[in-house]
Amino acid sequence: MEESTVIKALAALAQPVRLQVFRALVVTGEAGLTPGAMAEGLGIPANTLSFHLKELVHAGLVTQERASRNLIYRAAFEQMTGVLAYLTENCCQGETCAVTPAMAAFECKSSPKNKARTCP
Repeated sequence: MEESTVIKALAALAQPVRLQVFRALVVTGEAGLTPGAMAEGLGIPANTLSFHLKELVHAGLVTQERASRNLIYRAAFEQMTGVLAYLTENCCQGETCAVTPAMAAFECKSSPKNKARTCP
């Protein structure tokens, strides 16, 4: 998978409504959902949903199919798997990523979960 494709996919998911829509389609699986069902289930206005679906389709994360008078949207599982594989292969060459002292210090200072922990 090309880097530009991964960037486009990650950019599309870096928006709360699009992430919510994508998660709903992943959970639904191969059956997919109509825009009406998504709008109702997620509480998103139809015109807002349409904009976000267009962005997800453009990023290749969602497919659209006409079934009679309805449009059915589905998560593009192959694309999602490709993005995850790219990240896995290109983050520390598939090995466990080492945490540098600078990264550990930043995490310690910036994370509210670490208040009880003594940081170096």
